[in-house]
Amino acid sequence: MEEEKQSEPNPPAPQPPVQQEEKPPFDLDLLMYFIKIIRTVFVGLFWMLVNIFIGLYLGFGVPEESTPGRLIFFYSWLVISLTAYIYYIWKMWRKKEKVP
Repeated sequence: MEEEKQSEPNPPAPQPPVQQEEKPPFDLDLLMYFIKIIRTVFVGLFWMLVNIFIGLYLGFGVPEESTPGRLIFFYSWLVISLTAYIYYIWKMWRKKEKVP
């Protein structure tokens, strides 16, 4: 019996840890591009929400419910704010973002 115990194989020697492949760091340019897309969509939806509220809910943009002065105010506001929105988006997409 003692001979059987001695003939058992020894446990294998510990192996060095396997090196994992290093992943490249997260691409910050891709993140900044995604942030630009989200800002564009959010500001556009907010602009539309404000103008729908003023024009339809308050009745500034409906000719049957509004006076000519309110119609002129609303549609001039719509054109001016759309121009400002397009300018903002154009400037945002034109410049190179700095890494945070």
